[in-house]
Amino acid sequence: MAPSLAMAQLEATAARGAGPVDHDQQVRQSIRLGDGWQFNLAGPLDETGEAPQIDPKNWEPVAVPHTWNRVGYYLSNPEAHINSEQNTDKTQGVGWYHLSFDAPDLKGGDRAYLEFDAVSRTAEVYLNGTLLGGHRNPFGRFRLDATDLLRSDGPNELYVKVDNTQPALGNSTQDVLPMTGDFFVRGGIYRPVNLIVTEPVHFDMLDYGGPGVYAQTVDLTDASAQIDLSARIANTSDAEQSLKVSASLIDDSGNTVGSFDTTVAVPAGTTQELDGTMRVADPRLWNGTVDPYLHTLRFELRDAQGRVFDTIDQQFGIRQMEIDPERGFILNGNPYRLVGAGMHQDTEKSDWAVSPEEVDESLRIMLDMGANSLRLSHYQHGTPVHDLADRYGIVVWDEIGLVTAWTNSRDQTEAPADIVENARAQLRDLVHQNFNHASVAVWGIANEVDFGPGRPDFLGRPPEVIADPMPLLYNLAELSRELDPNRPVVLANCCEERGMQDVPVVAEAVDAVGANRYYGWYYGKPEQLGEHLDTLREKHPDIPLSVSEVGAGGAPNLHTDNPLGGPVDMGGRTQPEEFLTWYHEENWRQMADRDYLWGIWLWNAFDFGTTVRSEGDAQDINTKGLVTYDREIRKDAFYFYRANWSDQPTVHVQGRRYVDRAYPVTDVRVNSNAPVTTLNVNGVDVGSRRDCDQNVCVWEDVRLATGTNAIVARGDFTSGAVEDRITWQLDEEQRDAFRIDSGALIAAKADLQFGSDDFFVDGTAGTADQRGGRGRKAIVRPIANTDMRDVAATFRQGDFSYRIPAAQGRYRVKLTFVEPDQDIGARVFDVAANGRSVLSSYDIHARAGGVLTAVSESFDVTSENGSIILQFSPTKGQALVSAIEIVPQG
Repeated sequence: MAPSLAMAQLEATAARGAGPVDHDQQVRQSIRLGDGWQFNLAGPLDETGEAPQIDPKNWEPVAVPHTWNRVGYYLSNPEAHINSEQNTDKTQGVGWYHLSFDAPDLKGGDRAYLEFDAVSRTAEVYLNGTLLGGHRNPFGRFRLDATDLLRSDGPNELYVKVDNTQPALGNSTQDVLPMTGDFFVRGGIYRPVNLIVTEPVHFDMLDYGGPGVYAQTVDLTDASAQIDLSARIANTSDAEQSLKVSASLIDDSGNTVGSFDTTVAVPAGTTQELDGTMRVADPRLWNGTVDPYLHTLRFELRDAQGRVFDTIDQQFGIRQMEIDPERGFILNGNPYRLVGAGMHQDTEKSDWAVSPEEVDESLRIMLDMGANSLRLSHYQHGTPVHDLADRYGIVVWDEIGLVTAWTNSRDQTEAPADIVENARAQLRDLVHQNFNHASVAVWGIANEVDFGPGRPDFLGRPPEVIADPMPLLYNLAELSRELDPNRPVVLANCCEERGMQDVPVVAEAVDAVGANRYYGWYYGKPEQLGEHLDTLREKHPDIPLSVSEVGAGGAPNLHTDNPLGGPVDMGGRTQPEEFLTWYHEENWRQMADRDYLWGIWLWNAFDFGTTVRSEGDAQDINTKGLVTYDREIRKDAFYFYRANWSDQPTVHVQGRRYVDRAYPVTDVRVNSNAPVTTLNVNGVDVGSRRDCDQNVCVWEDVRLATGTNAIVARGDFTSGAVEDRITWQLDEEQRDAFRIDSGALIAAKADLQFGSDDFFVDGTAGTADQRGGRGRKAIVRPIANTDMRDVAATFRQGDFSYRIPAAQGRYRVKLTFVEPDQDIGARVFDVAANGRSVLSSYDIHARAGGVLTAVSESFDVTSENGSIILQFSPTKGQALVSAIEIVPQG
């Protein structure tokens, strides 16, 4: 992907540093400490909780940013991926970093600060043999004053002890959030490190990792904007300083459109905060993706003679945001529907040590889908994503790492004071460091802390008595409003009104709420989502409601012929891509017209690493991403949203990765936002579609030819035609044949290719086996009298039929039955073919001579009017079939 304009602007800003000043003087000096590091992984804590001794032989050269962890790999196509079982590393414990570096001379009281953009989970920093300080937030920037320990006459020896031990009562990270979560907390100095030299008088470098200068639009009309300003000024000199403080708002042509000036006397050795206001006439606004216009906000410190002490440039967008329970999200006075996805910060290439270029690629992919918002989950993300969101006009939900649990012992019934303080520290870092970003709309204080005793075991078995989260949430909400009165406080809940016991109503602690809901995946059906959202809205009419997570697993290398053909395995391997597509189509149907939702965030933008999942075609990867971990495959669901969210001409044939087709007849589904969409198969025009439901155009019962099939969809737009071309293969053995693995969402492997369950009307899917997943081993039961056990193990049962779109002609039908558990006489049914009885009062147990024994029956039938109808009608119990084979005769 070519470098973007926004990325180029970001690099130019970084190169410029603090920005130009009057007398060609760069006041601050910033030195990147990226190369020349050495790393030594000491490893997990011992049984006493102590860090092991580092082995002097194990030092290895690394560049920072760096993480020692590499998590998650795909099982299929391993040659196409960076990660594998062999190179993954999930070590939690202590790692040491060392750097020997030269420092510039400090003159006239200059100060030097070591700046770490993030170290996970905890950091202890030693400079020239002395502990300089530390930090216990895995996600926030911190700075340490290194002036008194820094040597300018020789190399400086910097050691950083990093600890990503899983928190537990009494251990080294017991107070560091998150306590748990469906993601893995990596270890390392995984964001940049800088040495920054300032004048003794400067904008505060120790203001919770923030810039020390802050601005926010507090009043906005067409004619003017009022921007409130604040600045913290540190005077580390030994004399009081009389200073002129100025702020200028500069447009992209270099014109100053707003200004503020004042004078202040700052006593020696103190830090002083001052406030101010500027007015801007006829402001050009930051208006989301429509017009993400940014000004430069320049703060300067000068002495009485005009000498510059410090200067800071911040990109700044003039905008106002609010959230209304009826009208939803409002940007600059106008309703602005937020649509997007949650996003973790890891990639397969770099894990947590992502480059700005990788962040840019991720954001551009989401923009291409039509997203105008991102939920940065479930912790504070770095500076590049915020800077780029400003430039692209992406509205951001920021949040801290309070996820699911807020205690670390089974007998704790309230949040320990040290965990409360860690949550508050993470919130201070988040707000101070991202306050000035136009893109940031809300501060999130928690995710899914309302499970109660229903918390899933894979997130850590909950104690019998669950601590009440409300005191902690009220505490954090109050702090958020103190730090920033103008941005709403939000959280994401999981469980209210879901029929679970002892669920705290956490929505009452915040200004607006997000609902993480998985109807049709973990529970229920997609059509239940809309009514559920209406119930939440009616219950809390004054609390604006959004959908903060909705998603399902989907592996782009696993396929089904019918997403309703069998049970999906939300904790295991049966997660075909087509189910993911169907799930999103049906859930979007419930959300699309509920305009009161102030935002909708899908889960997730990208597959991401976690150590609690063995699902789909991946290990230690959550497969709910619309795009794969490596950013290489945009799943079909991605294009469903692109066709609905984006105004870019979109035409996309679904099922392009399901190349070797099982059936000679199939539906063709195309995501298209064209006024007219036409389908061509093997050079033959098979018709056009207009006004397609949810921009999904469907051609039913399209017949394929043996060999290669060229599928071409064309959308006719006012700007011209857009085509999407794919190819499918149909083996000679599949020509006019239908081999159905009844009850299977993904067809089992056999000597001849079977398709997954399809062409059925009614009935339910079942299996003779016991499914595994979520740490449980599957129980595979032996089935006698068959060489295709896996096909025979699944079944469809009930009162049902199959309507097979077979071409005119004579066919041989073979039905395979396996009785999983019923006694003789408990299951009796009839089978008819095109209305003619072929099996009467059929008892599988009696015919096979026992349970778990396959038996087959065959008969001939003629296709009438292009179809064969097989009717399974119970007279006692439920009818059942395990496999259907329909093969043409002659």
